[in-house]
Parts: sequence; structure tokens; C-alpha cells
Amino acid sequence: MKTIRGIILVILLLQLGTGLHAEDGYRLWLRYAPVKDHESAVRVQKILENILLCGESDTHAVLRKELKRAAEGMLGIDAAIGAPGEAGEGAGEGYGLIIGIPGSCRYLDGPGFKRLVEGLGSEGYYMGYEPGKERGPLVLTANEPSGLLYGTFHLLRVLQAHGNVPELPLRESPDFRFRLLNHWDNLDRTVERGYAGFSIWDWHRLPDYIDPRYEDYARANASIGINGTVITNVNANALVLTPEYLKKVAALAGVFRPYGIRLYLTARFNAPMELDGLETADPLDREVRDWWKEKAREIYAAIPDFGGFLVKANSEGQPGPQNFGRNHADGANMLAEAVAPYGGIVMWRAFVYSAEIEVDRAKQAYNEFVPLDGQFMENVVIQVKNGPIDFQPREPFHPLFGSMPNTALALELQITQEYLGQATNLAYLAPLFKECLDSDTHKPGKGATVSRIVDGSLNGKELSVLAGVSNIGNDRNWTGHLFGQSNWYSFGRLGWDHDISPEAIAQEWIMLTFGCDKSSASSILEIMMASREAIVDYSTPLGLHHIMARGHHYGPGPWVSGGRPDWTSVYYHRADSMGIGFDRTEHGSNALAQYAPEIRDTWSDPATIPEKYLLWFHHLPWDYVTESGNTLWEELCIRYDRGVKKVRWMKQQWEDLEGEVDHEKHTAVGSLLNIQLKEAEWWRNACLLYFSQFSQRPFPGSIQAPEGDLDEYMKRRFPYAPGIRPRW
Repeated sequence: MKTIRGIILVILLLQLGTGLHAEDGYRLWLRYAPVKDHESAVRVQKILENILLCGESDTHAVLRKELKRAAEGMLGIDAAIGAPGEAGEGAGEGYGLIIGIPGSCRYLDGPGFKRLVEGLGSEGYYMGYEPGKERGPLVLTANEPSGLLYGTFHLLRVLQAHGNVPELPLRESPDFRFRLLNHWDNLDRTVERGYAGFSIWDWHRLPDYIDPRYEDYARANASIGINGTVITNVNANALVLTPEYLKKVAALAGVFRPYGIRLYLTARFNAPMELDGLETADPLDREVRDWWKEKAREIYAAIPDFGGFLVKANSEGQPGPQNFGRNHADGANMLAEAVAPYGGIVMWRAFVYSAEIEVDRAKQAYNEFVPLDGQFMENVVIQVKNGPIDFQPREPFHPLFGSMPNTALALELQITQEYLGQATNLAYLAPLFKECLDSDTHKPGKGATVSRIVDGSLNGKELSVLAGVSNIGNDRNWTGHLFGQSNWYSFGRLGWDHDISPEAIAQEWIMLTFGCDKSSASSILEIMMASREAIVDYSTPLGLHHIMARGHHYGPGPWVSGGRPDWTSVYYHRADSMGIGFDRTEHGSNALAQYAPEIRDTWSDPATIPEKYLLWFHHLPWDYVTESGNTLWEELCIRYDRGVKKVRWMKQQWEDLEGEVDHEKHTAVGSLLNIQLKEAEWWRNACLLYFSQFSQRPFPGSIQAPEGDLDEYMKRRFPYAPGIRPRW
């Protein structure tokens, strides 16, 4: 056994030699940086130096590798990881940590250990001491290897961030059964709404070449509790369902499996027609139903733990059951019937709207799905975006939440920053995610939050899904912007426990990513917590929405008009000489009627609606007096300018951290903050110059007047902006 003095010496040497491991962001929050102080090192060494790992499986092999990696990184030691049958394991003597399922070795034998994991399901875990004792080796036990995996990562996360064990005893299980990343990755390796390079899936070289990055990806997801991944775009390509591609998919599933991650695919609804020449894809046609059953049998033969299908149908040109005179329940149930014998699920997206229907786009999903409540099979979940339009910087919660009590509803969040500055802007999104999760639908009464609807606890639904549109690409740091990693991280943490605060998640991520002192961590936390509101202010304040440039959604475009109305900006802001905003009260589109009476009554009145949603639901005159006492025009100008000032402050805060944060990371983030400031000024200038044409009022003297010429802003073109949807 190494001495503590020797351990500390190794740690110091590792700290001096950290240049051997470039701080380029590749290691994400799993850096396992050397423990900095003596007292923490002693605590961590006591746990990680000698470990008893009971049981054998591919997941146990992953645990062994992870524990050794952590001990080497944090302490500079080669952890001794014993296995059942070795001397001393029966009594647990000499071990700091014992991991295993009850009954997997003599130490964990007996009814006391089995009682510890009762009610924790397949993924939960217990961390504490032997039953009846308050000291001794730390025990981590669970019903299944996946629970051991999540418990180990939890322990290592706390040791890495704080150098101490969590408060014990600890019983943890996830709030959502399925916690999935949705990749919008295409088979040609482009990524729709992807801002971090190309897809990490190298289809050309699969299945024979397994990129080591695939395992790093699985490891990162498992470390934050993500247990599934949909690897193909919702704008689906039927080619992925062919035998040649299923071999490639199976190779990826084999990499993910030890990390507790199930693989899912998107299903193109008319695949029977495209792949095998059927005359129809009618979901009630027997030949079509049999085709999908045979396809499911083929998939499960190659991938026994295949998770199921994600489907985008009858939206934005995608084929669906309505093409054949059927409804969403008909289509979803056909696929659900095919995968049900294997335990698979179908996630049917509620993002539907039609150019032919002359109705407020915010109402269409509700109108199509609510009449079908209760008609879906038990293994179908309707996947609903957080808001009724499309991942805007701020939206009210989707009115479908609370309106389909007899159907399982999933929440779809967008981790990639399509409308929040893409990969050039620092935007910490946990506050956005939490804002939706904590929203009270008041259906059927007070306390019916989105989180309780989605986790199934409100309506007794076993099928619960939290989905996040991935921001991952093949950039070295995975997410393009270093702080984009915090959104991947926070999605995983909220998927496990939706009650965690955004501040607590950010503090964890900061310590794991930067390992800086409390003062520096506090400054970074302030930047993160201000970032999303800054973007709302300089792009879409007071409930404005969908006023970005057309197609690529990069930068402002409040002037966008022509063509399909609901793909224009003027459709949403409706600015004219009389005022600005979309009237969704009973005097306008009446979208508010889709919400509970308590919300409808409050939000129908401009005086009582939360001001952050003001122009989402009301078209108001430019001289309307806001809560601050300013006119609407003045307040709009002040908000746009305030957003720019916030970014300028963020930039200065970050500059002040020079020398406190790793040089490579500091330089990269600083460069992007320079870009963000320019883009914030661009948004403010372009939007205020455009809206001033209608307000015909002067800019307030308290703000920096917008600079430049509106015509020049309107002429800007970005034909090769990243993340544009491919046109086949």
C-alpha cells in the first residue's frame, strides 16, 4: 500500500505535467483531474485504493476500467480491484469500496442487502454501509449491473468535484424511464441543426471499423444517466432499415450495450413503398402491417435489445398516415404492434403542422392529437416539444401537456442551439429546460406540472420519456462551443432527477470541467446563469418569436416574408403602425382556449400575463405602458440593448478569469464571446431599425442607438451556414 506522502507527491507531479493531456474539451466532465488538497486526497484514496467488485459481465468490465481510470487520474495510483474468491473478500477487510448485486459475493449475501435495493428498479442503486452499521467499507449495490454503473458514476462525480462521498445512505433511481438523445444525423454524415462538425457515425467504415470515439460517447452518456440514443434524423431515410445498414447499426449497439444504452432508429413511414415496392403504406393495410412486423423481426434478430422507433409523420413534407386517409393513432399503433412482442416502444412526434390549414400554427398539434387521446397502444408515447412553435429562446409550455391524460406524453427538448446562437453563443439551457418542467398546466388542477405529466406520476403512466435533440458532432470538443457541453450534461442530470436546480447542475459541471477555485467557479456560474436571458433580450424579448433569418435560422430576419406564411417572421410578430405581437386571445386566434381556465384567464389580460409572454399572446400598441412604466416601444428597445450589455459583461467576466482557467479553454471561449458580442449587436441593430419603421418613435436616450443601415442588414446572405436541413 502506497503511503499518503507518496500519493501526494504523485498528485503534485501530475499537476505539474497536465500539459501532457491537452485541455481541449475532449474529456468532457470526465477529466478525473488530480485531487488538489491533502485532506481530500486522503478521503478519495481510502475509497479508491482497494475495491471489491463482485460479479462478472460486460458492464462489470466497464466498471473496472472506469474505477482504474479515476484512481489513476485523481490520485496517480493503480487501484487494486479484487474479485470474488480472493482472500479477504468474505469479510470485506481492507476494502474501501465494495460494489455488487446482492448475493453476487459472500460479503453481499444475506437478506439485509436485498432489502436495501427493494423498490429501486433495474437502474436504481443504494450507496452506504453494511446493514446495521455506520462505518466500514462503502457499499454500492443495485438490482442490475446498470444500477451499479450509474451509482459508480455518481460516486466518481462527487469525489471528483468535492473530494468527498455524498451524504449517506443514498438511494437513487431515475425520474424518467427512458432518457434519450435524439441525433438529427444523416447517413451522409451531415447533421441537421448540427453546429459541431459532421456526424460522429462513420457509416462508410462500419461495421468493420469501430471508432474509439463511440465508446467515449457511450461512457459520457452513461455517466449522466442517459440510457438511449436515436442515431438517425427524424427526417428519416429508409436506407437505414436495409440489411446492409442494420449490420452497421448492430455494431454500434454492441459498443453501447455495456454502458446500459439502448439504440433506437427513426422510421420513414413509407419505407415499405421505397424499399420493397409496395403500392401503399396505409397503416390499416394487412400487407403493410406484415411488412413492418417482418422488419421488426429482422431488426431484433440483429439487435436483441433494440429500443424501438422514433417517427416524424405528416409534418414538413414527411410521409405519414394522413397521406393514406388515416390518423396518427392508426400509424403509431401499426408500428407499436410490430415492436411490442420484443419490448420495443414507438415515440410518435407531435410536431405537426400543415401549410394548407389556415389556423395559428401554435394550435395545430393540439387540434390533431387531443381527439385521439386514449386511442394509442400502451407502448406508444407522443413526443411533444417544450413549446407550441419550435424550440424558441422562450416559449410557454405546449398546451398538449395536461390535455391528453389517457396517453403517455414525452417531453422533447433541444440541446443543440438552433435558435439560441448555434455554436457561437454561450447559452446555458438548464434554466430553459427547468422552466418547462416546472410549468403548472393546472390540468386537472394545481400542481399538474409538466414534469409530473411526463414522468407518469400524475396519470399513472409507466412509459415515461425525456428526449433531447443532440448537439454532438465530430468537433474535438464534441459540441462546438465548450459551454455546449453543459447543456448535454444538464439534460442528462435532469433526466435522472428533474428536481435538481440549474444552479446546482452548473456548479457540478464547472467543478468537473474546470476544477477551479470557488471564486473563479462563482464567476463562471454567474456567466452561465445570465446567458440564456441575454439571448432572449437581444433576439426575442417580451414574447417575440420566430424572427430569425429564413432556413438556416442564423441571425435576425424580422423582415422575412413571402412563400409559406408560417415560415416567415412577419406571420409571428405582426408589426404594423398600430403595434406589435400575435393576438392569441379570444379576439385573435384563440390559442389560449387550449390552456386551463386558470391560465387562460390570467394570460388573456395584458396586465396579468407574465411579461415574458406578452407579445406571444397579445398584439399591443406601441404606447402600451409596461410594468416598468416605459412604453412598449421603449421597453422593447431597452431589452434589446440590455441583451448586448449582458454579453459585454459576460465577455469581461471571462477575460478576468485569465490565468484561473486552462489557457486553451480560456482562449477558445474568449474568441467565441467576441463573436457573440458582434452577433448580439447585429440582432439589436437589425431588429430595432426594422421595427422603428412601424413604431415611428425615437430611440430612448438611455440606450445605444442602433448602428448601420437596415438595407445592408437585409442583404446579408449565409448560403453555407452550418446545420441547414438537407434537400433530397
